Amino acid sequence: MRSIKSFRSKNELVYDSLRTAIIHGELAPRKRLVIDELASELGVSQIPVREALRQLEADGFVTIEPYVGATVTPIEVANISEIFGLLEGMEVVSGRAACVNLSDADLKELEAMLQWMDNLLDEPDQWSQVNVRFHQFICERSGTLLVKKLMDKTLDHWDRLRSYYLKDVFSHRITAAQKDHWRMFEAIQKRDTHALEKVVREHNQAALAAYTSYLEK
Repeated sequence: MRSIKSFRSKNELVYDSLRTAIIHGELAPRKRLVIDELASELGVSQIPVREALRQLEADGFVTIEPYVGATVTPIEVANISEIFGLLEGMEVVSGRAACVNLSDADLKELEAMLQWMDNLLDEPDQWSQVNVRFHQFICERSGTLLVKKLMDKTLDHWDRLRSYYLKDVFSHRITAAQKDHWRMFEAIQKRDTHALEKVVREHNQAALAAYTSYLEK
């Protein structure tokens, strides 16, 4: 993490810095977060650090316990099940709406995004960035804006999971995941809500199985 210098509020900057460090694995699961040390490293007072830790606790990235203090929330099987359960439910809702509401222009843009992703299969980090945009785009254009707000936070947890298990799990799933994305696109293009729901559930359950199997080992 770097010392903070910007015109944005210190609370926002500290929150963003710590959140990014947690998502990208710079602050590892179960790591103790000492307010004095963080304030010194970031070049701020203790107050914005305390506020940021409270917000990160609300977001599920930090655990604060009496007499123990703050630690980075661990990645456990229960967390993984919750993440993919939430993603599955939200993608079903937004996907069903997409089957009804996406225009021909939206479909062309979505197809172009998938073609771009086809060229990034050997570049996991870049592929995952476009993958996030793919799911956000469906939410935006389908009109499920409340789902998008919830999905944005859940995708942050997915991104942390992906970053932490990039080499062991995620990179091996990209090809299968991309095929599922094309199946989602075809279902939306055909306005077939039943087919869409089927592929979304299979997509998320396969990912869940891969991550939980690895973690249990």
